Amino acid sequence: MVIFLSGIILLMLLIIKFKVNPFLALILTSLVIGVAAGLPVPKILSSVSSGFGGTLGGIGIVIALGIMLGELLYQTGGTEEIASLALRKIGVKNSPLAMALTGVIVAIPVYFDAAFVILVNLARQLSEKTGIPLARFVTALGVGLIIGHCIIIPTPGPMAVAGALNASVGSFVLYSIIVAVPAALVGGVLYSKLTIKHFFPEQCGHEKADVDVSDDYGRSSEHCSGTLAILLILLPIILILIGTVAGAVLDKESTLGMICAFIGDKNVALFLGVVVALLALKKYFKSPAEEMITDAASQAGMVLLITGAGGSFGALINATGIGDYIVATMHDFNVPLIILGFTLSQILRAAQGSATVALVTTAAIVAPSIESMGASPILVGLAICCGGVGLSLPNDSGFWVINRFSGFTFPQTMKAWTIGGFVAGLTGLVIILILSMFQNVLPGLM
Repeated sequence: MVIFLSGIILLMLLIIKFKVNPFLALILTSLVIGVAAGLPVPKILSSVSSGFGGTLGGIGIVIALGIMLGELLYQTGGTEEIASLALRKIGVKNSPLAMALTGVIVAIPVYFDAAFVILVNLARQLSEKTGIPLARFVTALGVGLIIGHCIIIPTPGPMAVAGALNASVGSFVLYSIIVAVPAALVGGVLYSKLTIKHFFPEQCGHEKADVDVSDDYGRSSEHCSGTLAILLILLPIILILIGTVAGAVLDKESTLGMICAFIGDKNVALFLGVVVALLALKKYFKSPAEEMITDAASQAGMVLLITGAGGSFGALINATGIGDYIVATMHDFNVPLIILGFTLSQILRAAQGSATVALVTTAAIVAPSIESMGASPILVGLAICCGGVGLSLPNDSGFWVINRFSGFTFPQTMKAWTIGGFVAGLTGLVIILILSMFQNVLPGLM
């Protein structure tokens, strides 16, 4: 435990104080933990490489393709049109709700930082026109985005968790939506509504009775439609679900069963999604497709490195027996694996800032205990994902994105973003615990 806690502190110091790149910090910390624990050198080296390769072997292609899909939607204005569509359907008076749902959807293909920068101006314009406090929009948007980023496949974190726990991707997608939407609404919409007068009294009292912004937020002819953008996001998810359902009801040796299994494979589904997006969005391209794909590939590089290094870190922890010891200790205190996964992920998230690193590392630690403890890999995985949602502190780049682009002070950012995310993650955990009460009868959980 001393080695483990020292390793976490070292990782925090490297990333936060000395500004070391998370990839380098994770690899260095992994090596230090291995040496400190007295592992043989060959075991240290093999654990680092196998953890890295094993993690990327399961999700590397998905991450790259997901980023490509996000870049295509971003460059063709699809993300902005999703927000406009949500506002038109839900209404301006419920615009914080629209912003939260937009955040959940947009975060699936577009990374948190970029998505927030894209949509925060829309939030600011809506606040000016409706008189609804800006803090409500910022909280709803930020929480919606981080929920989508941490919980819903094919974003890298939850994809890595599902792979590490050997969970059915289709079932994971289905239950992640069940968990994500209420969590985003409670943490992003309800929390901000209940606390706005106390935390942001200077923004209150300016709401307007009747506002029509249909002209302002109508669709631009230069952008793809919001409906098309949503369909392109849902296509790979639907294909994965088809593969999962078909695997349960069809003969796997039949022609139809094999076709469904093929198109429902996560790599094939994302690949088909990118191909369809290239064809459907072609007339909206403002730059060559090859240039956009190249930009997406450059974005994917560091994400892949950090994700793989998180796998190495988790593999070293398991090789030392630290992971088994932590799980056994929590088990002796009758702590369910769902609570353990959430708690470890939350601690790592607060400690070093990166939600993806927290998810990947926690999944690697608890994975060996899933079967022996009779836990549901889907529910444990979702608990890990929810643990990565909250407690965004100044060591998280997302904290400063919210702070900088919303114009909030440091305390305001903590109230709107850090606490809001924590409430959302805790809400997700409560839903997961309720689902666990029926895990033996609900389909796909065991």
